[in-house]
Amino acid sequence: MADTVLYDVTDGLATVTLNRPDAMNALDIETKIALREVLGEAGADPAVRAVLLTATGRAFCVGQDLKEHVELLARAESVMSTVKEHYNPIVTAITGMRKPVVAGVNGVAAGAGAGFAFAADYRVVADTAAFNTSFAGVALTADSGVSWTLPRLVGHSRASDLLLFPRNVPAQEAYELGIANKVVPAAELAAEAAAVARRLAEGPTAAYAALKESLAYGADHSLAQSLAKEDELQARAGASEDHRIAVDAFLKKQKPEFVGR
Repeated sequence: MADTVLYDVTDGLATVTLNRPDAMNALDIETKIALREVLGEAGADPAVRAVLLTATGRAFCVGQDLKEHVELLARAESVMSTVKEHYNPIVTAITGMRKPVVAGVNGVAAGAGAGFAFAADYRVVADTAAFNTSFAGVALTADSGVSWTLPRLVGHSRASDLLLFPRNVPAQEAYELGIANKVVPAAELAAEAAAVARRLAEGPTAAYAALKESLAYGADHSLAQSLAKEDELQARAGASEDHRIAVDAFLKKQKPEFVGR
């Protein structure tokens, strides 16, 4: 695994850390491939029950490495294939993973970096961080799932505004818009994001997977279809070992110790 992406699994929590601090965690080809592969590994590993996506340095991720991008353009190489080869699989891995993903946003998240954060299930954001769609600023359209995730977070009108007129959206405004779930002092970001992710790693993993699936399904299906999907998913959850553990613990007035299945 390239050292531009660090990976650790401890007690059911996989921590994925973007590690190009000198480049503000800009996404060069090596980093994109490493991130795609490690997220796939985390999703497939039954020992992983939650994922924390975060970064080193003063930025979360400023998106595409434009220095590399310009070099590829100069060589007349196909540069936009990265959307299909890298960005789409990364976002699919985050949104489709049958376990919760927390983004610990330590600094600016721009372009694809914002897209990765938007794709997560929960965002803990440093009070010094900011989000910027940035695409229109370099004459590009949205990628990294932003056309799907951002309207679901803030609504169509606000998403249009943020995409047509890209700007830095500071942490507190991001919270008010519905982008950030929790804003904490920058010095506390690492500990708080890890605590949130660890709590999820100790929770009922299969139920979380069903919740992710039901939310994604309900976003573009009718009420009747969503009710049918809830029936299907609830039947599956009701047959899980964790449900029996939870009911037994409730009757005994104890805290449940979930096993993730």
